[in-house]
Amino acid sequence: MLGLFKRAPAPAAPDTAALGVSAVAIPLAAGCIVPALCVGVAFDKGGRTRRIAPGGRVQLDDHELACCFHPGPYSIDLLPFAAAPELGLRVTFAIDAPDPRVMQQRFDLYLVSEAAGGLVVADINAAIETTLQRELAQGNLELPACTTLAEWNRFRAGLNQLLYTRFGLIVDDCIPVDLGEQVDYARILLARAALAPQSPGTPVAALAAAKAPGDAEALRRLFLELPCVMCALRLAVLPPGQELFRQQQALLLRLDQVSLSFATMPALELLAPGQPLAPTMQARRASHTVAAAVALDEAWALLARLSLAAPDQLANLFDEADRIAANLEWHAGRRRLTQPESEEG
Repeated sequence: MLGLFKRAPAPAAPDTAALGVSAVAIPLAAGCIVPALCVGVAFDKGGRTRRIAPGGRVQLDDHELACCFHPGPYSIDLLPFAAAPELGLRVTFAIDAPDPRVMQQRFDLYLVSEAAGGLVVADINAAIETTLQRELAQGNLELPACTTLAEWNRFRAGLNQLLYTRFGLIVDDCIPVDLGEQVDYARILLARAALAPQSPGTPVAALAAAKAPGDAEALRRLFLELPCVMCALRLAVLPPGQELFRQQQALLLRLDQVSLSFATMPALELLAPGQPLAPTMQARRASHTVAAAVALDEAWALLARLSLAAPDQLANLFDEADRIAANLEWHAGRRRLTQPESEEG
């Protein structure tokens, strides 16, 4: 009987030495204390989050998990142009202070959607670099050689808004640096070779196995983030008139249908209940999910540009939003296929 009244063992204290240095966020177990200078975030499978103040004890409801993050600042080196790895940007950033006007902080969404198991500085460095390189390659940001002060200020404003909208980060400083002595060209070439498309002779089972984790991660992102993209688009400030308003409402309706489609996707490996899907079709399905996640990233970047746009730029941005919505619709439809695409009517 005495055993009934024994106190449950206290959870092991997490190793917080790396927080604020090489780690941005780490998981926390129920009963742990949020370290000083850090912020706790509890979240459930639906992406709902709540914050826990420094020094607070982590008390979790059923099906909740928790982590904590150090707001920084952090300093990273970025390669804005993959073809010129010696030209870098040294960026110092911090996690944005909580905005009382919103129900969920943007960094909290990023954490639970993409880094619920913890986040190291190297990973967020890579994510920021990928985002920046894509925006520069598409011409959405401009960083020309021999940049003038006006061009630099435009780039800084665009970068600041991009990182805030996409990750919930605030840029404290950004300066050009020469990374020539730090660049390992052999490592860069090997990494690019590893990312090259699979050869035709790659076994389909191995290809499907490689794609499956990306499918699950991308579906989770689409499920959690598309409603937030729609909310931000709904709050966009539009000039007087009906044309852009009608476009906005039409886009919201389409995105709502896409969000529902991704939220009700069939399992990757099943043709029908109890019937496995061929490995080649699993790989094809997964490729469409991953491509849809890329379109999701483009949507976040578009929202950043939308918040800085002049009235005469909005029409072009809504045309871009239409293209992104069409890509999401296409990949959602292709993800549901049960036969090779050439056989579909």
